[in-house]
Amino acid sequence: MELFSSLFSSPFGLFLTTLVIIGVLKIVAVVRRVYFYWRSKDVLYLPNTLRSFITGWNVFLRRIPFTDYCLFMYNYFPDAKYYGTMDTGTPAVFLRDPELIKDVMVKDFDYFHDHRSFVDERLDPIFGKNIFALRGDRWREMRNTLSPSFTANKMKIMFDLISKCSSEFVNYLVDHPELCVSIETKQIFRRYTTDVIATAAFGISVNSMKDQNNEFYMRGIEINKSFSGVLAMFKIVFMLSFPRFAKLLGMTGFVSPSTSEFFKRIVGETIRTREEQGIVRPDMIHLLMQARNKDGSSNHKMTLDDIVPQCFGFFLAGFDTTSTLMCFVAHELAVNRDIQDRLYEEVKQHLAEGNEISYESLSKMTYMDMVLSETLRKYPPVVFNDRLCTKNYELPPAQPGYKSVIVESNSVMMIPVYALHHDPKYYPNPNKFDPERFSEENKDNIVPYTYLPFGHGPRKCIGNRFALMETKILMANLLQKFILKRTEKTVEPVVFDKSDFNLQPEGGFWIALEKRET
Repeated sequence: MELFSSLFSSPFGLFLTTLVIIGVLKIVAVVRRVYFYWRSKDVLYLPNTLRSFITGWNVFLRRIPFTDYCLFMYNYFPDAKYYGTMDTGTPAVFLRDPELIKDVMVKDFDYFHDHRSFVDERLDPIFGKNIFALRGDRWREMRNTLSPSFTANKMKIMFDLISKCSSEFVNYLVDHPELCVSIETKQIFRRYTTDVIATAAFGISVNSMKDQNNEFYMRGIEINKSFSGVLAMFKIVFMLSFPRFAKLLGMTGFVSPSTSEFFKRIVGETIRTREEQGIVRPDMIHLLMQARNKDGSSNHKMTLDDIVPQCFGFFLAGFDTTSTLMCFVAHELAVNRDIQDRLYEEVKQHLAEGNEISYESLSKMTYMDMVLSETLRKYPPVVFNDRLCTKNYELPPAQPGYKSVIVESNSVMMIPVYALHHDPKYYPNPNKFDPERFSEENKDNIVPYTYLPFGHGPRKCIGNRFALMETKILMANLLQKFILKRTEKTVEPVVFDKSDFNLQPEGGFWIALEKRET
């Protein structure tokens, strides 16, 4: 007792006791906020019951996929327009009503113009300064700068560059039939998207099938690993829940210094070469160079440190997200031979002279559009989308008997993309792959704002047109030369990997490519 008495009477003991008391009070305040925030507002909310707690932890412990968690939350209050919940300690509104989603994404965009961020741009500038993470006026400036890169006219100009990558990729597979007996498509489609991004964004010619270990491809693999698995899930949750503590622990982000330096070197050398030799290419780097050199009223002068993150973000989206879309398209064609045969007939019908695919012929492939649209419905690029409330906003009553509610600034609006895409009310028999949902006769029946593969409104994915075009070109070229078939490793229906926030099948994407008789 005397030891404890002397310890607590000392300056150090008093200091330690004070820290403990402050820590306990802080924990109590956080717990109280989590449990009583929405109850105090008299609004419909997801109670912190044992069931909801266990469901959340089952995702984190890799016992259920993230899609199951999305469906669990979506179906908790099946008749509500929205309800209150908590997202890693932050007040969140779970939106279920398409009209409210429209308000958040479009009509009242001025209240919801930012995404939630968990990376400090000062600590991880290549990730934190990307257009997806930028906020407010800086986001608007960058969006206006990059938008001209993705107009229909620019897509037409870049078509030949992408088509060349696609032809080289497919011809390599034709020349190496031993690879096609059983092929993991994510591994090879990543190589194709690497080549496309290298030429379209960086002006560099790469053939990742021939040069298997080129630095572009290897950097993509390294980056993807940093976002995958249970450790990445823990890191994201921790950085969202305890941003200051994460910073003290040195959790700076997801991109290694060597990868940051690689992209900075590549972009810097490309800009220098173009300036010295007067090279002009209608691509992202050229537009960013123009913005950097333009005198305007912007408060933020663009530098190389602003240009590099945009090129990096374009690379990351193409390397993983677009290649995943291609994998799901190939999977569904392999397991639905009737759909594949119909698409092949359409491709043949629109081939130009010499069996070449032109920009005009690709734009006429309506069934191709239907197949890709249905793929994006069944397997959206993100399970949830989000918007950050930047100033207090009033929501109508969640359902009869409840009052309207004021959503406070810095609350998160959660948009359950996957659950909306799989709601039988909007898409009957949602697990069936049915491109006819998007036919001319049927597509007008789709309830607006229940189909959100690329988001909506001013913050809609800026590169969606590019991603669709490179996917269509690849599929058209692939179907000309190959029949896509199941293998013993093909799993149907797809079982999602529990260790990934994004949609990935357990064991990978496996199909066979059988050369067509010509």
